[in-house]
Amino acid sequence: MVSPRLPSTQGLQAFEAVARLRSVNLAAEELAVTPSAVSHRIRQLELLLGLKFFTGSDFSLSADGMAYLARVREAIAALRQVPGREPESQVRRLRVAVTPTFSRQMLLPRLARFRDAYPNIELMLQVTMPVRNTTVEEADIELRFGTGPFHDREFVQLLADDVSPVCSPAYLERHGPFDGFETDAEVSRAQLLRTPLESWRTWFKACGIGLPEPATGHQFNDLGLALDAAAEDFGVVLMHLRLGSAWLENGRLVRLSRRSVPSPNAYFLCWKPGAMERWECATFVEWLREALRERAS
Repeated sequence: MVSPRLPSTQGLQAFEAVARLRSVNLAAEELAVTPSAVSHRIRQLELLLGLKFFTGSDFSLSADGMAYLARVREAIAALRQVPGREPESQVRRLRVAVTPTFSRQMLLPRLARFRDAYPNIELMLQVTMPVRNTTVEEADIELRFGTGPFHDREFVQLLADDVSPVCSPAYLERHGPFDGFETDAEVSRAQLLRTPLESWRTWFKACGIGLPEPATGHQFNDLGLALDAAAEDFGVVLMHLRLGSAWLENGRLVRLSRRSVPSPNAYFLCWKPGAMERWECATFVEWLREALRERAS
């Protein structure tokens, strides 16, 4: 009886990368091939095995995909082991939970540098909700947003930011001009977009505005969603300037004031006691803090 043909290592690597990164494009960057090559390798592997690995456009794994992924990772780890070499050379897996907007704007643009500097640390990124600081799965390191302290975790402040009101050029043309957006009268003419992640009181108090916190109007539980809504002419939003710099640079949003006010909220990296004893955890925390300091300087 003829043995079944063995899967190609390229197909296995493509499947593992897409399952981990949940993106064909990111997998292609990691493997230094085109996205179409990644998709082709996965299709060939599925045809060979008679399996369907993913269930949707977000690359959620099917039951067969989850079971096979465990075997693929075991095989890749085994192939990376060199006889006689110390265990320290083995791949270290690090699970990091990050909020969506921070991940897209601050982490992913820098992540290739981490991958190149520490090829034996395999990151597993997960989404955490910034409002409740909850993750779907257990993580080694969590990014949390708020004022702290976090009594169930050890933590370090990662990023503080200033806020300032912004809107789309079209909204400004229709409803402006706003001379600094620093008086009751000017603010009252605008549709204020709300988010539980940043109160308008931060701006009102700094400018001496006597209006109450808005209780009606569109609300968003993610800072990126609020900025996207403002870019689509929904109204004025209080932007975190470092986090939202891309919206200003591409012209989708414009500032209404030269003033900026420190936000009472910040991003923190959090972990359970003892986690920093693991080399990969301490390395990632220090690398990310340094990477963000370089941008600020």
